[in-house]
Amino acid sequence: MIKKVSIYSIFVLIILILVLLYQKQNSVTSQEVSKNNKEHSMEKAYFAGGCFWGVEHLLKRLDGVVSTTCGYCGGTKDNPTYEEVCTGETGHAETVEIVFDPQKISFRELAKYFFEIHDPTQLNRQGPDVGYQYRSAIFYTNDEQKKIAEELVEILKSKGYDVKTQIEPFSKFWVAEDYHQDYYTRTGKAPYCHFYQKRF
Repeated sequence: MIKKVSIYSIFVLIILILVLLYQKQNSVTSQEVSKNNKEHSMEKAYFAGGCFWGVEHLLKRLDGVVSTTCGYCGGTKDNPTYEEVCTGETGHAETVEIVFDPQKISFRELAKYFFEIHDPTQLNRQGPDVGYQYRSAIFYTNDEQKKIAEELVEILKSKGYDVKTQIEPFSKFWVAEDYHQDYYTRTGKAPYCHFYQKRF
């Protein structure tokens, strides 16, 4: 009798262990799927409005913005350096790549805020920074972003703003040098030509 009970107990124990291992495996798999779904749900936006330090510093503080990266968009040269972009000959604009969660903040909200933290009426400059690389631009990644950007420009024009912001199709984003990333956070300095001004 004792022998039978022992065998039965061992059998039950093995079954319990197998069930626990199965549940653990399923739990890990579910977490991985959830993580992948979350990553896949992220979207990107590309804004240029003068020196990218200030644009990045203000946009990164918005709830729903996952990450920001300074770089270059809209030019013809592959992998340009900051010095090359500053000549104005590569055609690039200092641009900030925004990775955002559309469930927390929409592209429209981001674009509206972008128009309110720089002066979209200035042509090829922003404050003391002058040059084609400092132009105001939105590089749209799909038709919906293009439509929203154009709608916002029209709203601003109806309010009397002579908007110079270019609405351009996104092609390639080149990441800028490390010393440009999170510049104001690292140095403790403050933007010199970017600040919030309500326009909508």
